[in-house]
Amino acid sequence: MSDDIDDWGIATRAVRAGVHRTNEGEHSEAIFPTSSFAFANAAEAAARFAGTTPGNIYSRFTNPTIRSFEERLAALEGGAKCVAFASGMSAILSTCLAVLKAGDHIVSSKAVFGTTTILFQNYLAKFGVETTFVPLTDYAAWEQAIRPNTRLLFLETPSNPLTEIADIARLAALARAHQTLLAVDNAFCTPALQRPLALGADLVIHSATKYLDGQGRCIGGAVVGNDELVGQAVYGVLRTCGPSMSPFNAWVFLKGLETLSLRMHAHSANALALAQWLERQPRIKRVHYPGLASHPQHSLAKQQQSGFGGIVTFEVNGGQSAAWRVIDATRVFSITANLGDTKSTITHPATTTHGRLTPEQRAQAGIGDGLIRLSIGLEDVADLQADLARGLG
Repeated sequence: MSDDIDDWGIATRAVRAGVHRTNEGEHSEAIFPTSSFAFANAAEAAARFAGTTPGNIYSRFTNPTIRSFEERLAALEGGAKCVAFASGMSAILSTCLAVLKAGDHIVSSKAVFGTTTILFQNYLAKFGVETTFVPLTDYAAWEQAIRPNTRLLFLETPSNPLTEIADIARLAALARAHQTLLAVDNAFCTPALQRPLALGADLVIHSATKYLDGQGRCIGGAVVGNDELVGQAVYGVLRTCGPSMSPFNAWVFLKGLETLSLRMHAHSANALALAQWLERQPRIKRVHYPGLASHPQHSLAKQQQSGFGGIVTFEVNGGQSAAWRVIDATRVFSITANLGDTKSTITHPATTTHGRLTPEQRAQAGIGDGLIRLSIGLEDVADLQADLARGLG
């Protein structure tokens, strides 16, 4: 890889970072679908296992294709190290295993993916890690929730599904003041639109399944940060516990990263146009999108993001039955809970992504029965408008 990478722009990094050609001289990155690697002799094998010399050992934790993806994503996020995982949730779990122990405490936003809430509340709690959930944008609540044993502040921004925006730099300063770590789930924006490490975050977490792939093909996750936290602690969890990304999936994500910047700005443009149209529809109670002037954190989004992203949510009058009518009337949108695809998707968060939460938890997170989440793809906006108009008419 070129020594000039620090001087490259993000589009160049997305195409050129993490390239290590073999003796075959391939232009596109190679896939290494192998479980293990052979050594020249016993001494080399011993040195690799001892970590005194670098090199491949076993694809659970060392694989050239996966390493290329990790290096490219680290370059995009501006981090020293990246570790790839089998899914976004395994990336979150592995981060927690790496930095927490029994008796530690997490402060998390209430506005996180439903499964993340379940992970913190139902599973980490079994091992003596307690979580306090606070409103994403209530900074006094964040500070009041921090205890002497608080080790991690965790959030998504924009949030899922209401697209609330947190001031990353402000929370990073709070974390430093209390000697805790700040982890930001950047799946909605990606480094093409937002770089949390540059704003003071310690860890950036991704569901590569979403926009990093961009075409809904593979499951994967990643964590980016410094050498100590990620290169040693998080990597140690991967090596021992084995929630490993497959080489094929890593290759797909590598190809996805090459068009990431183009896609994210196209998603953002389409989403803004659709959100503006939705605001004019009489049967819609409210539209949530950071690119709208009506969004409570619109100014903040303009400051810390270079685009507003592809997620739009809106509330219809009439509760679940009205929301389901809109969803079932669509013919272009795909009814699926995934997001970040070139194909636009539509889902009902209260009964899908956040369906395992209690009604009280959903109410605290602002997820009503009339809420619909859209992931805006790359189709013609006029076709998406016509598709939603069928159920809104």
